[in-house]
Amino acid sequence: MMNKVLFGIDIGGTTVKCGLFTLNGELLEKSEIPTDKQDNGSRILSDVAAHIRNILGKRCLTVSDVAGVGIGVPGAVTPDGIVNKCVNLGWDIKDVAKEMQTFLPVFVKVGNDANMAALGEFWKGSAKGYQSVMLVTVGTGVGGGLIIDGKPVAGVHGAAAEIGHLPIVEGEQEACNCGKKGCLEQVASATGIVRVAKRILAAAETESVLRNIDNLTAKDVFDAAQAGDALAVQTAETVCEYLGRGLACVAAVVDPECFLIGGGVSKAGKYFTDLMGKYYQKHAFHPSRGTKIVTAQLGNDAGMYGAAKLAADNIKNGAE
Repeated sequence: MMNKVLFGIDIGGTTVKCGLFTLNGELLEKSEIPTDKQDNGSRILSDVAAHIRNILGKRCLTVSDVAGVGIGVPGAVTPDGIVNKCVNLGWDIKDVAKEMQTFLPVFVKVGNDANMAALGEFWKGSAKGYQSVMLVTVGTGVGGGLIIDGKPVAGVHGAAAEIGHLPIVEGEQEACNCGKKGCLEQVASATGIVRVAKRILAAAETESVLRNIDNLTAKDVFDAAQAGDALAVQTAETVCEYLGRGLACVAAVVDPECFLIGGGVSKAGKYFTDLMGKYYQKHAFHPSRGTKIVTAQLGNDAGMYGAAKLAADNIKNGAE
């Protein structure tokens, strides 16, 4: 097994990220291919297999040199590896590992993409050295990945750690993408932050630089808040109170050592995590108030690292 390699695959709605790793987690090469969502994503796995073969060929390696392939997908994955719908890919119920092995006869393990990102950070990123961590990704949506005692937690239905769908926003009249009303994601995702800002702007006559920005973004809101714009600060405080409350809910159930904040909005940095931390401490059960909240480190590569780690951890004796 010494000279074998691992592949970490992160399948997204637009691109598939592919990492070639040594068994100890050194990234040898990364690349990406477009995600072909035509015909309900029926060609995605064969495209990935062909890309892996291409990488192996360039490095004078063969399929027998591959110890395993880990795959992260944007949907719920049950503990036995069945993908329970990936709306963004056009997939329904799918045994991804079994299908992948028809194209590439190697050991394959599959997990949810947010859990893979958390596992990646745990292995080689901001959570290195911790055993129990919760990753919260704040981007287009609000996702979560949970690692307990060094292992990703999927839940019976593959829906564990879906923090974005905590029903904690009272009085919300619009529906979330999931069909419910009042999900954390509706106020704390990039689009949710803009929604909150527009509601605050509409309810006040106070001057704000946000009024002069076409196509307002979450970055605009946090940049203006850090510059002291009163309505932007109000927006940031509102959003971070909901996030802090959401983290407090998680801590009351799983009590992790550390919260990792990733996704595009996390680029607001210490201002964002400190503000979230203020409200987390306000709402958290007292034994958990000292839990650290830090920014994730690996960015878009986290899912590849985590998928490779998932494969490495699950390779059985003699599995090739």
